[in-house]
Amino acid sequence: MVERFYIKGGTPLKGEVQIGGAKNSVLKLMAAAILAKGESKIYNVPDLTDVEIMLSVIAQLGAKTSYNKEEKSLTIDATDITNVTASYELVSKMRASFIVLGALVSRCKEARVALPGGCAIGERRVDFHIRGLEALGAKIKIESGYVHAKASKLVGSDVYLDIPSVGATENIMLASVLAEGSTRIQNAAQEPEIVDLANFLNTMGADISGAGTSEIIINGVKHSDLHPIEYTTIPDRIEAGTFMTAIIATKGKGIIKNIYPAHLTFFTDKLLKMGANIKLLDPTSMEVSCKNRLNSINFVTQPYPGFPTDLQSMAMTLLTTANGVGIITESLYENRFMQVPDLNRMGADIHQDRNHAIIKGVKKLSGAILTASDLRAGASLVVAALMADGNSVVEKLHHIDRGYENFESKIRLLGGKIERKNEDSPSNLTEGTHNESYL
Repeated sequence: MVERFYIKGGTPLKGEVQIGGAKNSVLKLMAAAILAKGESKIYNVPDLTDVEIMLSVIAQLGAKTSYNKEEKSLTIDATDITNVTASYELVSKMRASFIVLGALVSRCKEARVALPGGCAIGERRVDFHIRGLEALGAKIKIESGYVHAKASKLVGSDVYLDIPSVGATENIMLASVLAEGSTRIQNAAQEPEIVDLANFLNTMGADISGAGTSEIIINGVKHSDLHPIEYTTIPDRIEAGTFMTAIIATKGKGIIKNIYPAHLTFFTDKLLKMGANIKLLDPTSMEVSCKNRLNSINFVTQPYPGFPTDLQSMAMTLLTTANGVGIITESLYENRFMQVPDLNRMGADIHQDRNHAIIKGVKKLSGAILTASDLRAGASLVVAALMADGNSVVEKLHHIDRGYENFESKIRLLGGKIERKNEDSPSNLTEGTHNESYL
């Protein structure tokens, strides 16, 4: 069976949408929960395939886990960690699960974790993770596709990251919590998800300061100082940006609820410069709208607080029908323009030159049969289909399901015409037609 989205474009999205918990945060909180014996509970947890995979990884280590879909909460009882191996079968499906490396070395003094997989958006090496753990005293071997780390004792150290890697910052933080003495991470990642992890760990009994800046200090504590907690995950800024884009792209008007506006400042500023209307309604919601054709501007992806690479594909979709020419420079990943061929098949005018994409705005996009190549590119193609004339099909939805909970349901609540279908045969849609029989 093949799952596909069938979408009829051209309907402005209107209404309210509730943003869920941050995928890129909750996965790391789940790994952090194995540091403390006892049962921790995490709220505002989205029902995603990535969360399911991480639950399987943690269960494989010996923790007891359960997820409450109605409450959007999960419990992790890490009283007994009986296994220090995170298998290739699971870790290869999702890169973020590699984060259990630091937590296992911290608590169990040993870890055997498969080299990671995930979206094929470019090279994302783990050498920064390994060098950081080695600086703390871990002995590491890479053999048969696994990173094997052992440390009879971890000792705090100064760790400098050549680039502000989010994953490396998180792994080093987790490994340092129970290290002897103090650890200083220089050129640390500053993303809101890093701050959320530090807040979670501090609530658990850790001693971390400086999260959200380029220098993080972790003063090691004893294992007996850590205790299970209840904690609520921050909202997902990338999901929020995705729905802001969808409403603006379709010339609609809607309210985005359950957000932290400060986490979206750079994206919001760019949308305003393009001509969108954005109004803060209260500390956790904003109204976005657009009536006129947007104006092209340039984007350069950068580590937080710069423009997020996870919203680069959304920016490109907006530029396809904007006035003038816009240039996107992808400075973080070398293979993150995989949506370009599909957008061009819809009538976009995009020329790619290595890590630069030059987008000349066209009058409109037309419906087409599209393929999600990765999580964020897939979501951007859904937005493109919603703004296009005619009908579209989006295939390989498993990529999108990794990071968006009830994506089509939320779009339909805003008035978008989208259906998910399970089929065992090729799509019978004629590209760009206006036949609505499938909806």
